[in-house]
Amino acid sequence: MSNKIKIDDKVIVISGKDKGKTGSVIRVIKSSNRVVIEGVNMVTKHVKQRPGVSQTGLVKGESSIPISNVMLIDPDTSQPGRVKWQFLEDGTKTRIVKGKKSAVE
Repeated sequence: MSNKIKIDDKVIVISGKDKGKTGSVIRVIKSSNRVVIEGVNMVTKHVKQRPGVSQTGLVKGESSIPISNVMLIDPDTSQPGRVKWQFLEDGTKTRIVKGKKSAVE
C-alpha cells in the first residue's frame, strides 16, 4: 500500500479528540500507517536527566495518529479531499485531490 500522505503536506484531522485541527505532517510512519502532525495530539512525557539529553522534566511533544484519521487539504482550493494517483499525458504519476462536488441544480 502506498501512502498518499507525505511529509510537509497540509492535512486536517477528521476524527478523534483533535477533530477539525489542521497542521503540516512532520513524519510518516509507514510500518504502522501513522502520521505525526505539527501541533496535533500533544502529549506530556517525563524525561529523566541524562548525559546528552538537552530537555529534562516535563516535555510536551506531538504523538502519532492513524493515517486514516487525516485528510489532505488541496493547496489550490484549500478544501479537504481524498487523494488519488493519476498518470499525466507525459507518463508522470501525480497525486490529485478529489474534493466534494457541488450539487448541480
